[in-house]
Amino acid sequence: MRFDPSMVEGPYLNDILAQPQALEDTVAGLCHAPSLPDLTGVGRIVLTGMGASYHALQPLHIQLVEHGFHAVVYQTSELIHYFAAALTPRTLLIVVSQSGRSVEIVRLLDTLAANNAPHHAAHNNDGVRTIGVTNTPQSPLATRADFTILTRAGAESSVSCKTFVAALVALEWLGAALRGADRKRIESALGEAAPAAQGYLATWEAKVGALVNLLDGVRSLFVTGRGASMAAAGAGGLILKESAHFPAEGMTCSAFRHGPFEMSGAGVFALVFAGDPRTAALNENLVLDVRNAGGGPRHAALVGPQSDVEAFRIPPAASAIRPVLEMLPVQMMSLALAALAGHQPGKFRLLTKVTTIE
Repeated sequence: MRFDPSMVEGPYLNDILAQPQALEDTVAGLCHAPSLPDLTGVGRIVLTGMGASYHALQPLHIQLVEHGFHAVVYQTSELIHYFAAALTPRTLLIVVSQSGRSVEIVRLLDTLAANNAPHHAAHNNDGVRTIGVTNTPQSPLATRADFTILTRAGAESSVSCKTFVAALVALEWLGAALRGADRKRIESALGEAAPAAQGYLATWEAKVGALVNLLDGVRSLFVTGRGASMAAAGAGGLILKESAHFPAEGMTCSAFRHGPFEMSGAGVFALVFAGDPRTAALNENLVLDVRNAGGGPRHAALVGPQSDVEAFRIPPAASAIRPVLEMLPVQMMSLALAALAGHQPGKFRLLTKVTTIE
């Protein structure tokens, strides 16, 4: 199939190409953000979100656990109905929602208000304290959280892309603040995200055109990673379904070996993130094994600086911004798969931008 860029024109593509500016604006805002409030006495840290916001929490979760914090992560719907007992006194709750007003987020805020009211938690360190991360300044999350971190991705038309990468850098900043890292140093590292993303997206047409040829004939797709790369793996599987209406699943590389590997072969493609150096060799081996089982390079590819597929080759980057760059090739895939299917990428058919029904 011959790719014509007009096949994928529309609001979703515009949002993808606006990501470098969104990243620059978000980092600029973080550089002028106030310091975190006094969190003396905090015990457990609960992280929560839905959809892409939930997946964006993976790098922060790892960062906190590695630095000795008692941190757990739940989807907000599960937290409300099954894990509410985790919201004990002296808990710090970090809530991520680009809209700040999806049904689960509002219900969680209402529950917290009801539970905290008898203790006057806003003036008492024994209650649950909330940090909200959102793109929407006047949303319930922004106005009702004890401390709010605003991303500055701007209005987003459809499937989460620039709000997702903006949330990733905001959460990296938050993790550094919670562990007392040097603020100027982390802000400088995060400042590299925008130019790196701009460099990758500069040749988006060629990347999508190459992926149209590579993915032609693929019927199902797995997006796999380990550690912080699970942000892109989880969100990647989600946006491929949302934006391209394509059956895709995000999972860990090890989970792929426990069953889905049996599907390797014609019509199946595995995208594998090289990720952190500590497990990069394992992930590279997975690509080789899928290719050997499936008949060649058209069945698996690595995302990383050493990828042998140009569209999946991202620049070397510090761990603070690697999750941002890992998401970009998945977005290129979503455009290619939509072009192959003959429909406008990122256009909702059954969903709306903000989920209001639980």
